[in-house]
Amino acid sequence: MNALPLSLADRTVFVAGGGSAGPGWSIGRAASVTYARLGARVCVVDRDAASAAETTALIRAEGGAAETFVGDVAEEAEIARLFAEAREHFGPVDVLHHNVGIGKTGGLLDTDVRDFDAAHNVNVRSLLLASQQVLPSMVERGRGAIVTVSSVAGLRYIGYPHLSYSVSKAALIQFTRMIAQQYAGSGIRANCVVPGLIDTPRIAHTVAKQFSADSLDDARAARARQVPMQRMGTAWDVAHACAFLASDAAAYITGTELVVDGGITGKYA
Repeated sequence: MNALPLSLADRTVFVAGGGSAGPGWSIGRAASVTYARLGARVCVVDRDAASAAETTALIRAEGGAAETFVGDVAEEAEIARLFAEAREHFGPVDVLHHNVGIGKTGGLLDTDVRDFDAAHNVNVRSLLLASQQVLPSMVERGRGAIVTVSSVAGLRYIGYPHLSYSVSKAALIQFTRMIAQQYAGSGIRANCVVPGLIDTPRIAHTVAKQFSADSLDDARAARARQVPMQRMGTAWDVAHACAFLASDAAAYITGTELVVDGGITGKYA
């Protein structure tokens, strides 16, 4: 029996959202490092130049191959430039990792239409733009993988109103399914990782106040208590799932969702 083909040697991975919202390990940063550890050439893409450069430096410090690309993946001209620069450095993109996401907490009557539109532009429209850039080359070569990152908020109501984010993340799941169905015959796979409550720098800027207005540590503890496994996930938990779906170990998997949530989605079924 052959060993599990969990390798990305000689593959180029374009990580949209490879920086971090603050100090520490975001999902995009952990995924970028994981891809590099599996042998990939990593295009670390983010609109925050310093944060993207930090991710690139972490990869290079381990002997991996990475370049920093700075721009807004929700803007059509920007995404075209970013992919052109990526191809110039590393050649055709083999794996698109779509890891961008914004959203303000709030329910129906609390959500400003501009915030709603912004969430869809960044979370969903950016996947359209990136897919249009990467798919023609994948079709021509007869292979490729797209890994998107959604949220359990796109599957269930998880205890507090997060309308714009939740609706856009639900759309991302269906978008990924449609890519998978249309391009399966061309040797291209598309799958969605669905994280639960993950302890990343982002929570300090968004959802922590839903659990504690005074203490980030108290908010983390409250989030952990919600999870059947009694802990929040780490960025690495999600990154490892992404790496599996990007690799040939998942060669017969497309159009599905891999939920990484410590069991929390089952509480709301």
